[in-house]
Amino acid sequence: MEQRISIERLEQAINIFGSFDENIRLVEQEFSVAVGNRDGELRVEGEPEDVMLAVKAVQGLLTLSSRGEAIGEQNVRYVMTLVRAGKEEQIAELTGDVLCITAKGRPVKPKTIGQKQYLKSVLKNTVTVGVGPAGTGKTYLAVAAAVAAFRDKQVNRIILTRPAVEAGERLGFLPGDLQSKVDPYLRPLYDALFDMLGAETYQKYLERGNIEVAPLAYMRGRTLDDSFIILDEAQNTSREQMKMFLTRLGFGSKIVITGDVTQIDLPADKTSGLKEAMRVLQNVEGIGICQLTNADVVRHVMVQRIVEAYEKDAAAHAKAAGKGKRA
Repeated sequence: MEQRISIERLEQAINIFGSFDENIRLVEQEFSVAVGNRDGELRVEGEPEDVMLAVKAVQGLLTLSSRGEAIGEQNVRYVMTLVRAGKEEQIAELTGDVLCITAKGRPVKPKTIGQKQYLKSVLKNTVTVGVGPAGTGKTYLAVAAAVAAFRDKQVNRIILTRPAVEAGERLGFLPGDLQSKVDPYLRPLYDALFDMLGAETYQKYLERGNIEVAPLAYMRGRTLDDSFIILDEAQNTSREQMKMFLTRLGFGSKIVITGDVTQIDLPADKTSGLKEAMRVLQNVEGIGICQLTNADVVRHVMVQRIVEAYEKDAAAHAKAAGKGKRA
């Protein structure tokens, strides 16, 4: 079976095909079809069902391209995932407003439906809890929202914090003073801020006190007004730390809490403050809880595969443990 899709402009075809036709090769591999470009038309050949899915994917990519999106591997893989799930109507939602512009002039905006819902919650609610695996953009989008709010003068300060819990390492072995010891834990937050503001602007705001990057322990006893506060790696907070942090909220402030409940580095006998907060706060007005999944991973495709492999392994262990109990 062959189906044809008309292309209005040559630039659209170039955008969709990608460098050395890498984008269209992904579509061909995923749906076992052949895609050619002739006389201003894309021709898709293969088995009827495969052609139908491939055409939906190509039309989705055309929609993104027509709205100014640069098509890359991540877009293509995500569009194909939506088509496979029968959610191709959601593709049009992926083109949205730019949240902010980085120091290098790159627009920051959500790349998946999950990210879009997460960002919507951040903008709407006073407190947002964003939970999901590595690479889903939880921290990066939260920092972008904070920078956008600061530039728009909605807040006077950006405060970034995370618990200094070691992932199998020991803080005391690191050289230097206290600041030097905690800096490695805060590095992902610094990186996101450098990207948004540039090192020079970041340093200027840091010296003025408009930006604060500190371990969670430094938050105790403070009330934070007119601030955008981000708690990162929140799965490593204790229940007491989480309650302490949430009650720092002052007037005109917004809180975003991010974490991954599959990567808890706390001792086995300690309850994660993030897990408890998700349970306790789920029906509280003004608080949004967003669950991102491996479908929202926007890093290298291997990150998505690694996350899926670990999820399958965990499910298999849980199933085996359940059988053992019944026996």
